[in-house]
Amino acid sequence: MQMLDAAGARRKPATGAEVTDQTPAADVLYQEAHDAMGRRDARGAIDLLELMLQQVDENAHAWRLYGFALREEQRMGDALAAFRRAEMLAPEDALTATAIAQTEVQCGLTALKSARRALALTPSSPSLILTLASALSAEGRKDDAIDALAAELERNPSWLEGQYRVAEMRWTDGDQLNYARGYEAAALREPQNLRLRLAWFRFVAQARDWPAARRILADAERMFGAQTVFPVARAYLAAESGEYAQAETLFRQTEGLNDEVRDLAWIRYCLRTQRAAAAEPTALRLLRTPSANLAWPYLSLIWRIAGDPRAEWLDGAPPFVRAMEVGISAADLEELAELLRGLHTAKSPYIEQSVRGGTQTERPLFFRTDPIIERTKARISEAVREYIDLLPPRVAGHPLLGPPRNQVLYAGSWSVRLLQQGYNVAHTHPLGWLSSAFYVSLPAKDDMGKPPAGWIRFGAPPADLGLGLAPYAQVEPRVGRLVLFPSTMWHDTVPFAAGERLVLAFDVRTPSR
Repeated sequence: MQMLDAAGARRKPATGAEVTDQTPAADVLYQEAHDAMGRRDARGAIDLLELMLQQVDENAHAWRLYGFALREEQRMGDALAAFRRAEMLAPEDALTATAIAQTEVQCGLTALKSARRALALTPSSPSLILTLASALSAEGRKDDAIDALAAELERNPSWLEGQYRVAEMRWTDGDQLNYARGYEAAALREPQNLRLRLAWFRFVAQARDWPAARRILADAERMFGAQTVFPVARAYLAAESGEYAQAETLFRQTEGLNDEVRDLAWIRYCLRTQRAAAAEPTALRLLRTPSANLAWPYLSLIWRIAGDPRAEWLDGAPPFVRAMEVGISAADLEELAELLRGLHTAKSPYIEQSVRGGTQTERPLFFRTDPIIERTKARISEAVREYIDLLPPRVAGHPLLGPPRNQVLYAGSWSVRLLQQGYNVAHTHPLGWLSSAFYVSLPAKDDMGKPPAGWIRFGAPPADLGLGLAPYAQVEPRVGRLVLFPSTMWHDTVPFAAGERLVLAFDVRTPSR
């Protein structure tokens, strides 16, 4: 028996493994594959399932599990083919229908029909309503997407993911006055729901709407009385909004709490008030938690201020930044630029992102099945592999040099389109291992402005920290150039005079093997 390819045609198993007299029985292979997925060993599961499916081709559960394993390995076309094979064998299976709809959305395909079919099998599934909203938004029907989410929120006001998504969609659609009205309406309907009020507070605080954040927090305190979370939230709010005397008192009151929000707010507060050394113990403690990638960038600043050689150990000397020419043709770059421009449908950048004066795309670009995306991804992946192979030897405990290096999967991929005077504020990528900028289209030289207008810079901290540290590297953008760097490294871009600066960017996932 042979596997199916993305178009439904038969192909040989990817592993080349063939059934022999010593091959375990199909049910044993399925259980071992299921266990492998539980260990997050998707590649091992794929090997086992391909052996199984040579023995038993008509097993819908095996095809569905095969699809999940392929999707985990980011073989999206193959995954979709496997899910569709499972659907042929079990047309009423709700989990398979859900997998098809969600994978189609991820691949940038028209997914409305699949999302509605899946919802018919699993009515009012929150995850599927999010999928339907994404499918509607992708077809330019953002109002319908918001309506679909709002209808479910009428039934379930405490659905926090839905509340966030509606507020985010309103924000990116240009509504920066009433974007959070869904949270407010839900809080009126469920006044005793503390989690809902805190989610509302976090969203408006992320928008740096300090008066609204104060009102929400004050109302919650009046309603719920003393709660550990309130002094932490007030400390964060005071520190980030510049009320340093109040922040000092609140940080003393909350000292000793094991709270990530408090810890990060304290680190930033210490840097703002020229007490970097006081922040170091907290940042070092965070390295022992899942929030380590949030702490490393601040340790870089702390060590640089102190003249500590660990800053160079962390960021490299010279920095671990490399500019590479990927070798994509001018014709392909033009085709890629046309596709990317069509995906920039938002009116405002996402609330939590670094873009100023431009927009960012929504769904993962590298999961799309457009031929130009697949060709671009293949060339870029070769360059990523080259960057990894040229890194110094592994160093235990180092965020870049410590992990294994025989796997390249992507934690995210998107496009940023900046227009006149657009730029990115200093930021890092806590979900990635390696990060990037690939330049697809740039303004004419005269439009860009005097160098370093439009350049990417490394090492300059966020301006609101007031540290005055200069960047220690900067790279000129060129069409077709790829810049790779550690995800923990601070980076920003310089505003440019006029025109369009179109970039494809991605994060490489920290390898697990």
